[in-house]
Amino acid sequence: MPSLARPRPGGLPPLATQLLLAVAMVPWSGSGAAEPAGRPSFELQTGDRVVLLGDAIIEREGERGAIETGLVATHPGAQLTFRNLGWSGDTVWAESRGVFDAPSAGYGRLIDLVRGLEPTVVIVAYGRNESFAGAAGLAAFRAQLGRLCRDLRGPTREAGDGAPPTRLVLVTPPPFEATPPLSAVAATARNAALSDYAAAIREVAMEQEAGLVDLFGGVTDSLPAGERLTENGVHLSAAGYDAAAAVFAAATGQPLSGDFAARTATLRAAVNTKNRLFFHRWRPANETYLFLFRRHEQGNNAVEIQQFDPLVEAAEATVQKLAQESR
Repeated sequence: MPSLARPRPGGLPPLATQLLLAVAMVPWSGSGAAEPAGRPSFELQTGDRVVLLGDAIIEREGERGAIETGLVATHPGAQLTFRNLGWSGDTVWAESRGVFDAPSAGYGRLIDLVRGLEPTVVIVAYGRNESFAGAAGLAAFRAQLGRLCRDLRGPTREAGDGAPPTRLVLVTPPPFEATPPLSAVAATARNAALSDYAAAIREVAMEQEAGLVDLFGGVTDSLPAGERLTENGVHLSAAGYDAAAAVFAAATGQPLSGDFAARTATLRAAVNTKNRLFFHRWRPANETYLFLFRRHEQGNNAVEIQQFDPLVEAAEATVQKLAQESR
């Protein structure tokens, strides 16, 4: 697939870079760690290019637009760009991305795709699917998450090149919920396993000097009374995504206002339009015919995929304009 890279703005001075990498995280103590009041766990800076990477929670966010809208609206003048690379069923090994090849090939594609976008921030949300392996799979998950963080940052840059390292933000999965068809017994068992994986994510975030968004420890606190977190015990409901957006925004030190949803409805629709266009750009439905082993049949049409680029750019400009108007 052609490069999706965007122009990189001028880098920050070394001291500013160090400050941006500083994070405030409290070790987990059972029910979830809370950030100290007034201290964000990660920051978004003017001109940041943010890549959202993860499993179903991220892919579905591309259709919901809640988290991105929350972050864009609380940073209205920052000219942020977001690119959603979520893939349902995926893991830190990129097992869903191998297409017709081994997972290792999918992992290589994932890293190349992220680097091609030249992000300044990568938000990484894995752990739910891996948690089904239980205690036996925890060490391997932890090690691979660390590897993924290192690979996403890329090779060490030359001193004085003016480009700060990619900043990472790790996300713990939201808890399972006792909602049909998931029974209370099953939800309790799943959360017992998931809590260990959430703890591992927190630990890796500290080791990697990454930001942290703790959905496992805090998303239910942002859920309105009487609302369900999920649609089916697993996937976030509309209210669940709104609650997740509140946690993300609070993690940047910019809590959402009470009238946020009503005030940003038009902005959210624009975010979803942009995400839909980008989805077709990086993950076309007929990829096998355009780029893979059947490209001899329709590969001549692959040139049309690049034509999504100006459409995505125009949609992004609309998002940024609406964000400023939503102040």
